[in-house]
Parts: sequence; C-alpha cells; structure tokens
Amino acid sequence: MELATKLLTDAVAVSALDILLLPTKTCYQVKYFIRGHYLVQSELTFEQAQKLLAFFKFKADMMLSEHRRPQLGAWQQKIGEQQLYLRFSTVGDFLGRESMVIRLIYPLKSIKYHYLVPEQWTLLEQVCQKRGLVIFAGPMGSGKTTAMYQLAKAQKQQQVMCIEDPIEIREDSFLQIQVNPKAQMDYSTLLKAALRHHPDIFIVGEIRDQKTARAVLTAALSGHLVLSTLHATSAYGVIERLADLGITRSELKSVLQLVSYQRLLPLKSKGQAVLFDIIQQAELFSENVKQENNGMSADWGRYLEQNATKGKITVATAKKFAHG
Repeated sequence: MELATKLLTDAVAVSALDILLLPTKTCYQVKYFIRGHYLVQSELTFEQAQKLLAFFKFKADMMLSEHRRPQLGAWQQKIGEQQLYLRFSTVGDFLGRESMVIRLIYPLKSIKYHYLVPEQWTLLEQVCQKRGLVIFAGPMGSGKTTAMYQLAKAQKQQQVMCIEDPIEIREDSFLQIQVNPKAQMDYSTLLKAALRHHPDIFIVGEIRDQKTARAVLTAALSGHLVLSTLHATSAYGVIERLADLGITRSELKSVLQLVSYQRLLPLKSKGQAVLFDIIQQAELFSENVKQENNGMSADWGRYLEQNATKGKITVATAKKFAHG
C-alpha cells in the first residue's frame, strides 16, 4: 500500500521512534515521536485511516474485525536499506474509533549519536570494562537504551543478554528477551533464569520494583557487568530511588560503579548531541560530594557553559537544561 510505505519511509528519514494514528472529531492525525517530542505530520480522512489501519493489522496478524479491544501485533519490513521490526498496538475509544501506535525498532548499527563532551563517552567505555552495576537515568527519548547497547557492543567477544519491556533496538549478536507478565516472565524471573546462561553482560531495560532491584544487584555481585535504567531526575537521585526500593548504601558501595544522567541537546548545527552527568563510585558515596542546588553536579553546569561559549549550543539551550 503506497500510503503505508510513504508513512514508514518518512518516519525512518527523521528517525522517529513511534508513529501514532489518532482519531479526532473531523479526521485522523498522524504523529511522529521524535527524540522526546510528539510532532503532527499530517492528517488523514476517516476513509484513508480505516484502509491504512486495516492494511497494518493484516500485515501484523491482528484481527481485522476487532475495533474496540486492545490488540498487539508485529511485522518485519525492509525500508530503504534497513530491515525494520515494527510493533503494533491498537485500541478503540468509546465511539469505536480505533487508534494505532507503531513502534519502529531500528538495528543498532543504524543509530548514530554525537557526544557533546567526547571524553565522557571514553570514561563510560573504560568503566564498562569492569564488572559491577552501571545505571543510566534521564527522560524518555534521551538515548539511554542506545547508550547501553553501544557500550555493550564495544566490549568485543562478550556474550550480551538483554531483558527489556519492550525490546527497543535490534542487535543480532545479542540474546534479546522480552518481558511478558502474562507468561510469568517479569524482570526478576528472567534475570534469575538468565544467570544460568552465563552471559558476560546484562542489559536490563528498567529497574521498576524491589524484586527487580534485588535481582539486578545479585547479578552484578555474581561477577557480571549489568547496565540498566532507573527513573530519577538526576544522577544523585538514583541512590535515593534505590533506597526507596530497599537497596542500602552499603550494598551499593560493593557493586555500583557509576551513575549517569543524560539529555539530548539541540546543537546550533541543527543536529543533536548527548550530554552526560556522570558520577563515579567514589563521588557517589563521599561525605564531601558537592552537587548544585538543582541536583546536578558542578560538571554539568560547567559543560553547558563551555559549549555555549564555544558556540556549539545556544545560551538559551544552556539555560533550559541547567536543571537537567
């Protein structure tokens, strides 16, 4: 279908993570989720949208006659030179109008990020040569999963196992497992089972609860490198969040190598670059550690100021991201 091909091709061209088909009073809106922002791309008539929804549902092996109950589906399709994995989710509103979200899962090799301070990436690579726990924080769309995958890929000849909900990046050399609560495959259960496979590196999509936090800690203590994410508004906030999940500071001291908070910043050159706020083990547990009033480290503000002075980012961008 020509409309479907154009929709997917245009989404790939701007590296969209999601495509949303949403009913409104007069039409369907097509939105792309790009680097943390929803952008309206176009509008479709109800007739166009219904044909498009039916096409995608057929390809994703979903029931064409079901318009109200939630459905999930998947489809592989080559767009340009890329083989994409597409995940579909539909649900109907109270008027029976169906909405659809399409998640685009890109191959790792196709994802390219720039780093505002290249030395930070070098430091992360060095830390990941050790064993222990490395935690990434930051808002959705800030590149946390990409960072974990690229760091794991850089460790040559290592067996990598990923446990995520859902899988966000495709990498054929990794063993990727998706969480499925209905099949009793939650994070903690899968982590325990995965230990029998003796991987060198674990990527755990998110530490959501106490069971997962405890399982991640056990895996790291067992001599593995564990990369994971946690919801926190700063690098220092990760320690507080883990404490809320029942992990003590003394436990973390023996295993936590580094915590990193990150954001994708717009560049003057129209591209984007990742800036990290990296706190290493010694700083995390030091009584004399210094953090700014906004919860960020002094380095964070210094890097923003330096790059604004160099002209890489605007002064307005530096001010906008001063609080993380």
